[in-house]
Amino acid sequence: MEIIIATGNAGKVREFKRMLEPLGYQVFSQKEKGIILDVEETGTTFAENAVRKAKAVWEKVKLPVIADDSGLCVDALDGRPGIYSARYAGEGATDADRVKKLLAELEGKKNRTGRFVCAIAYIDGTGETHVFEGVCEGTMAESPRGEDGFGYDPIFLVGEKTFAEMTAKEKDAVSHRGKAMRLFAERLKTYLDGHPAAAGD
Repeated sequence: MEIIIATGNAGKVREFKRMLEPLGYQVFSQKEKGIILDVEETGTTFAENAVRKAKAVWEKVKLPVIADDSGLCVDALDGRPGIYSARYAGEGATDADRVKKLLAELEGKKNRTGRFVCAIAYIDGTGETHVFEGVCEGTMAESPRGEDGFGYDPIFLVGEKTFAEMTAKEKDAVSHRGKAMRLFAERLKTYLDGHPAAAGD
């Protein structure tokens, strides 16, 4: 079964492929399918934005599509950057710019707890929408650590390691996206067993 990933974020595409391909799915980014879309994220929740992105691509292809919206919610910053995580340092900012801004805002704060949240929207071959959410609790490091991952991974600590210090297997086992993806995979198998037409074959 083909699934199209509705994102232009190369890091997310890598993670989706890494988690879905071993389950037997053929995974394509929207770019690989020739779909160029920049969907405005005007939702007020991660789930709303994920659904908006998935619907925009589904309308083009009428094939199974998966999209996610995810972000970092820091307690000492009243939940920021939240749904604005990707745009927190302004348009055109790099991951390093966003990390630098977040660390500057946390300077001097004792409470460094927070969580990554991921909402996955899946639209099947019939156009029905399903949403799955995962949360990973952690703390913010004092400075970036590790060479892997993307986004805020170098400063998000789970136990003794940041996401950027973990192997792909370690990160997938505990991450917000990994948790949401496991819910998605479990529910999708059950759903398709009873609704084979929804696979979009």
